[in-house]
Amino acid sequence: MKKRYIISFGLFIVLLAGLFLWNVGVGSVEMSFSDFLGLFAKNTDNPTLYQIVWKIRLPRIVAAILLGGALSVSGFLLQSFFQNPIAGPYVLGISSGAKLVVALTMIFLLEKGIMISSFGMVAAAFVGSLLAMGFVLLISFRVSRMSLLVVCGIMIGYICSAITDFCVTFASDSNIVNLHNWSMGSFSGMTWDNIRIMTVLVGVTVVVTFFLAKPIGAYQMGESYARNLGVNVKALRIGLILLSSLLSACVTAFAGPISFVGIAVPHLVKLATGTAKPIVLIPGCFLCGAVVTLFCDGIARTVFAPTELSISSVTAVFLVPVVIAAMLRKQKL
Repeated sequence: MKKRYIISFGLFIVLLAGLFLWNVGVGSVEMSFSDFLGLFAKNTDNPTLYQIVWKIRLPRIVAAILLGGALSVSGFLLQSFFQNPIAGPYVLGISSGAKLVVALTMIFLLEKGIMISSFGMVAAAFVGSLLAMGFVLLISFRVSRMSLLVVCGIMIGYICSAITDFCVTFASDSNIVNLHNWSMGSFSGMTWDNIRIMTVLVGVTVVVTFFLAKPIGAYQMGESYARNLGVNVKALRIGLILLSSLLSACVTAFAGPISFVGIAVPHLVKLATGTAKPIVLIPGCFLCGAVVTLFCDGIARTVFAPTELSISSVTAVFLVPVVIAAMLRKQKL
């Protein structure tokens, strides 16, 4: 089994490295591998290419890696919490709730001539994520079938998206109108300042999640089993809610809502590693989520260049079949 883990993680790392080089090299300005190596020299022969790579492409690539990994770990936490294979921040309406509060906050501040900071966007998205999660939890106390809970989460997501679209459509400020592109999901416009903030938020949250791997594994076996092992189930459930909400909020604040990554990637990692152990799945989800998101972002910006596709449209095309296959597989078990 350990050999399978090593092969799976090695494959994820190799794919991530290959996709990193591909995303650096492709775009409206083509670049060879020798050009890429030349960028590390102090005196480059092509200052324009240097600016394109270091100020546009690399921040976008790093953001896709960090946020894709964060979204996948968030999906794993939600699937563990609800014991449902199709639970995820997008399906349960958590990403849509974050999007709604961020949009309303930006509209309110921009109308007063105030620019919202990166921390402000993350805070607004976190509040929206918690509100949406609160509604889902209230519904979960009233329904016994998890499939009905997922349907209710989808309805909450549609309501939040409809309100967001209504506000953005009738906004007067040109900057607010540009929120429409963000609301569809995109990694464009990332800066190194954004990267520093998301690195701290995502890094700390994922590390804390990794240290909770043992109690999460016990919780997956049932609440009674976890209590017998001395796990504080109530505190763990609150921790799962806060951690998953913070991760999905960070993604939504910087890149908008991204569909199906949080649902599909945990299933891909389980299939690749052949285990459900959180201590393996948490880093595996982060790496695989980074690979999948970086691949989809590369497709989104290159297939119809210079027109850029919504990242959610690309992830839906590639990952919906994975979700359907996971549901059919669970039904057979």
